[in-house]
Amino acid sequence: MMQGGARPGIILLREGTDTSQGIPQLISNINACQAVADAIRSTLGPAGRDKLIAGPTGVTISNDGATLMKLLEIEHPAAQTLVDISMSQDAQVGDGTTSVVLLAGELLTRLKSFVEEGVHPQVLMTHVRAAGQLAVDKVKELAIETPPDDLYDMLIKTASTALNSKLISSHKDLFAPMVVQAITSLHNAGAMDEWERLVAIKRIPGGDVRQSFLVSGVAFKKTFSYAGFDQMTKKFSQPKILLLNVELELKSEKENAEVRITDPDQYQSIVDAEWQVIYDKLDACVACGANIVLSKLPIGDLATQYFADKGLFCAGRVADDDLRRVSKATGGTTQTSCTDLSVSVLGTCGTFEERQVGDERFNVFTECPQELTSTIVLRGGTEQFIAESERSVHDALCVVKRSLESGAVVAGGGAIEMEVAKFLRDYALTIDGKGQLIVGAYAKALEVIPRQLCDNAGFDSTDILAGLRKRHSQDADGKWYGVDVAKGDICDTFESGVWEPASNKINSFDAATEAACVILSIDETVIAPRSRDPGAHQSGLMDQNSKPMSSMMNSAMATASSGGARSGQLGPGVSYMKGRGGG
Repeated sequence: MMQGGARPGIILLREGTDTSQGIPQLISNINACQAVADAIRSTLGPAGRDKLIAGPTGVTISNDGATLMKLLEIEHPAAQTLVDISMSQDAQVGDGTTSVVLLAGELLTRLKSFVEEGVHPQVLMTHVRAAGQLAVDKVKELAIETPPDDLYDMLIKTASTALNSKLISSHKDLFAPMVVQAITSLHNAGAMDEWERLVAIKRIPGGDVRQSFLVSGVAFKKTFSYAGFDQMTKKFSQPKILLLNVELELKSEKENAEVRITDPDQYQSIVDAEWQVIYDKLDACVACGANIVLSKLPIGDLATQYFADKGLFCAGRVADDDLRRVSKATGGTTQTSCTDLSVSVLGTCGTFEERQVGDERFNVFTECPQELTSTIVLRGGTEQFIAESERSVHDALCVVKRSLESGAVVAGGGAIEMEVAKFLRDYALTIDGKGQLIVGAYAKALEVIPRQLCDNAGFDSTDILAGLRKRHSQDADGKWYGVDVAKGDICDTFESGVWEPASNKINSFDAATEAACVILSIDETVIAPRSRDPGAHQSGLMDQNSKPMSSMMNSAMATASSGGARSGQLGPGVSYMKGRGGG
């Protein structure tokens, strides 16, 4: 306890700590967010450019906002907020990851002048949140519900729109139906929540991208095989499939194993017993009526040859995800023992075939009783191209899933942003004070999407945005007019089939609004320097003599209390000062 009303000691920040407060630090944070938005600005839309990022894990070529934000490894604490909303958009919708960052960055840019003029951040946040809620409500009002009869066409259009800005945009006629078929099969079976585990994307370098295909079932690369594999039957019709988590090979003795025998014949009996154990397992697999045996664990050369002689197909070291998909599709149950195997645990499918795809052999299960699983096999000339194709297909899968769940769509191409901006400008005229200007700034920020679409395509954004404002304000039927990237003009993007899920824009507006409010709410930024001693943080040792901070502080306070120095150095970069206790 403190006695005599003494004040506690004050530990100052470590030497080298960067602190900033007030308007200058807020402006600095806004500038950092602007720099992040500028880094990915040119990737937006069908005419967006790709970024090449070389890192420790290799070279990545992408224009996906979430991927780029993750690879850029942004360290600025305030700018990290934009990374977070990009990841959130990717997880929630799968598309619009670049748009949400641009919108948040532009909103902060528009609000910067208010900050510089001394408008209180709380006033800004109040009106920004109000404008954001109005924008979300307007999107919900404008969203068009899709009749069940037109559901397939709607999904094809939303998938095509998601692929428009990707590297494989010229092949969207091939990939959009694949994506829709994979997701609708899950929707019909009521398994949408498990889509990431049930829809697999496999990459095979080589060949043409048009050689990519969809398997309505399960397909996985042939696993490591032993001698005798070539003698196996490679195609079955209506096979029985046994799924195991059992090792089917002889194991070598442990180094410290010791067996004491009194007769040489006893050693042979031990060897025979080991062989009998493995043969009992193999006999049980054959006796249950299985034609195909898959195991998560190794299937050795003895078992491979044995199954080949019996006319069975086997594969060991099957990946856990692939084995789970086979189980879901075929109705089989994975067994952890070869005891009491019965027909009830076996799965089945219409056709099994080992197929050559490029330089790889694939095990393909089709016509499965449970139409839950799908496998999209991607081809391409380079690993970077296939990796970007995988990201593009994944985004399209997310978009189609969200479209099925919400059933409501809006027009893309900047049309919805222009209509909401027009609505906010009109609303701003009905309120008084600073709120009118702040809501107007929010409306102006929304125009960054159509403007950037024009800039990336090489068109004059000033003329096109002027035409869009006129169309949206004067024409009652002009609410769906957006940027026509193909012709450098404006058009009804809804009629052109540029559709996006309404949830995409709702989530984007919400996330951008919250990100802007988070940045505005920061009144002080403290960036601590890295410790000079790598182990100091874990051990609590701060000085070169490795004295604990607590004992160093107690010693310093005792010295000050006894009439010694009231301030000094605890260690490199750490100062102390003792108060006078009110005396």
